[in-house]
Amino acid sequence: MVDLAQYLPILIFLGIALLLSSAFVFLPMLVSRLTGTQKPDPAKLSEYECGFPAFEEPRSQFDVRFYLVAILFIIFDLEAAFLFPWAVSLDQIGWAGWATMMVFIGELVLGLAYAWKKGALDWE
Repeated sequence: MVDLAQYLPILIFLGIALLLSSAFVFLPMLVSRLTGTQKPDPAKLSEYECGFPAFEEPRSQFDVRFYLVAILFIIFDLEAAFLFPWAVSLDQIGWAGWATMMVFIGELVLGLAYAWKKGALDWE
């Protein structure tokens, strides 16, 4: 039979986390509702990002190249995240670790060459 008392610290932790996260979400909304003015005027309702009205539908489709560049960025960002610990522990992992990382970098280079060949990096 499982002793449920051993789960009590976890439940207390989850309760405190839920309480704090709820406070961080709802407390600022409550404070702004109590202290702020609720009178929208044309200046508050105007466009705020670029200063002029939108000229396209906001739900328009993006070009697929935006997503390809984002995916390539994530891939090479992860490569950098793997290279630092590998470089620090290279003396401990030896030639097997070096060869494994070279295979990993080779796969990434092949993927970059393929994306380059397909024109994913060409911007018009």
